[in-house]
Amino acid sequence: MNKKTAVVILNWNGRKLLEKFLPALIKNTPAEETDIIVADNGSTDTSLPFLKQSYPSVRLIPLDKNYGFAEGYNRALAQLNHEYVVLLNSDVEVAENWLTTAISYLENHPEVIALQPKILSYNDKLTFEYAGACGGFLDLYGYPFCRGRIFNTIEKDAGQYDREAEVLWASGACLFIRRKDYLEAGGLDAYFFAHQEEIDLCWRLRSRGKKIVCLPQSTVYHVGGATLKMEHPRKTFLNFRNNLLMIYKNLPEKYYCRIMRYRILTDCLAALQFLLKGYPANAFSVIKAHWDFAGQKKNYKAIRRENLEKSKSGLPPGIFKINLLWEYYIKRNKKYSSIVTP
Repeated sequence: MNKKTAVVILNWNGRKLLEKFLPALIKNTPAEETDIIVADNGSTDTSLPFLKQSYPSVRLIPLDKNYGFAEGYNRALAQLNHEYVVLLNSDVEVAENWLTTAISYLENHPEVIALQPKILSYNDKLTFEYAGACGGFLDLYGYPFCRGRIFNTIEKDAGQYDREAEVLWASGACLFIRRKDYLEAGGLDAYFFAHQEEIDLCWRLRSRGKKIVCLPQSTVYHVGGATLKMEHPRKTFLNFRNNLLMIYKNLPEKYYCRIMRYRILTDCLAALQFLLKGYPANAFSVIKAHWDFAGQKKNYKAIRRENLEKSKSGLPPGIFKINLLWEYYIKRNKKYSSIVTP
């Protein structure tokens, strides 16, 4: 009998993370209902021999090279037939009932097509984790923020966001989604490679009238930054470039020109800040991101047209008409609850 749910970990040279986090995953995931699958992005370490010897019950999907987060998951999920899939980072520790709570919610709420749990820091389990915290949103200028995290200000978890809530985006660190909806929306954008591809996918889904929630009754603990460090120029490039592409792909015409003029200004200021702080490679990454974006726009014209034609609303719920930079740096509002009225 086919199992309804697949938990898919995308691995690239991550044997140490698999050794550390697979035991809790297996312990807290009901085997009779769920397949645990590792999709391997062409690892050159001993990940695959380790899994075959130590965890023969874990299904392997070996890919021939490193396709990145986005295309790696696209290729893996194309080979599955489960109703629900969970995209789970290899550096996540899951809590008891993390999966049954979330799947039960999806079963009882057919209008919800994706969700994320509460994501806390593995290294400080009383604090939210940067990548998703308690559900994600965007301001009008494309800057992501979360319940529990605004830019680099991360809140302690005191139960202040324990109410389930509709969100714009669910974190790719632990993303529950109905496989049918994932495929119908085209999956993750392979050109993104990594970073913000889940925000782009969720924006697409929300614009088409789909519902995404954060369910804090399910909890996981994320290490974060285990692949690229926060200051790595490659990460800077991907975050800036992908954010610009995401805006171009999804933002309605009435906002687009004004937003892009603002972003050129603020991104130039960001590059200057990197330079003044002694990170010239990161400053160049911001410039390179805009150069790459300009070169790719022509390849995304048809995609933008399709996304806007399929959109059921101008701005989907979860994009707030606020200026996050102004709120954070000028008004000094550094918590979600001080920016967005519950």
